[in-house]
Amino acid sequence: MANVHRLFRVLLLLFTLSDSVIRTLSVGIGINYGQIANNLPSPSRVVTLLQSLNISRVKLYDADPNVLYAFSSSNVNFIIGLGNEYLQNMTDPQKALAWVQQHVQTHISQTQISCITVGNEVFVSNDSQLRSNLLPAMQSVHNALVNLGLDKQVSVTTAHSLNILANSFPPSAGSFRPDLTEYLQPILNFHSMAKSPFLINAYPFFAYKDNPGQVPLEYVLFQPNQGMTDPITNLQYDNMLYAQIDAVYAAIKALGHTDIQVQISETGWPSRGDPNEVGATPENAGLYNGNLLRRIQSGQGTPAKPSIPIDIYVFALFNENLKPGPASERNYGLYYPDGTPVYNIGLQGYLPELLYSSSKRNVFSVFSLLLIFLVSLIYS
Repeated sequence: MANVHRLFRVLLLLFTLSDSVIRTLSVGIGINYGQIANNLPSPSRVVTLLQSLNISRVKLYDADPNVLYAFSSSNVNFIIGLGNEYLQNMTDPQKALAWVQQHVQTHISQTQISCITVGNEVFVSNDSQLRSNLLPAMQSVHNALVNLGLDKQVSVTTAHSLNILANSFPPSAGSFRPDLTEYLQPILNFHSMAKSPFLINAYPFFAYKDNPGQVPLEYVLFQPNQGMTDPITNLQYDNMLYAQIDAVYAAIKALGHTDIQVQISETGWPSRGDPNEVGATPENAGLYNGNLLRRIQSGQGTPAKPSIPIDIYVFALFNENLKPGPASERNYGLYYPDGTPVYNIGLQGYLPELLYSSSKRNVFSVFSLLLIFLVSLIYS
């Protein structure tokens, strides 16, 4: 009986330890799951990878049914996307209703879907028709959700490039480009009505790449630095991303809204780039994402919004070998397609199992071996 009691205590200790290990993998962060590649693992394998990391928020750029079915009955919550090529069709209420029925209503009983992004970085394009279609498409999709009784579960938004700002320094003087006001003002009114977030894709990497002699690397990588003080508010900023977020808040306020939350739908750092892409290295990518994870885990807000935790989706889960553009575009992933990490963000003290586990089974296999060893000692 004494041996049985000893065995029970060993089992209890092992399961307690395993639970603590798994909890260390959990962090309040989302991940962008792009699929512009021909060598990615199947969605069912990606389920295992994300579960091993306790990442429970994923942003897609489409509404791939293979992904949504693979993640059914999981704890993963999705943002799904409607590409810019769909905007004209989505201005038609009946087509929007049909899309929502097929891509949301079909899946939502099994797969968690909390948001739809209608278009992505529309204002990067000079296409006036595309710009004009954006808000009507958002409204049609939202109305379709209302008609289906899903608007309390699923919000509607769009993701913007940071170039919608005319001014971002100092953060408190942030303002939108004057040529976009006619579009952004009614979009903000929509967000206020629908209670949906304002999404920004923000990359301090671009600012450093364009002006490496003037932008301190430490400031963009969340490393110790002197930072900058906003001369209007006297708020101190020790990193560029938080300054960019507060500049967006200021721009929104300048158009009359203080009731809209800003979320970062994309941010990241490339591990490789072309010769002219200064700073695109595995070391810098590891520092940026590792230090960012630490900030998010701490739950701290920006200097202007200290009580509102930063909501961020890191770009991206995998390197995507078919993405067009400079080399950096194909090298933002935390992982290679074979599941090995691109760089060691475990050096920052976060999610160390990100580097060594591809599933929770790996964690338990260690404890299983240890259990066998200890049991053999007990009965030897």
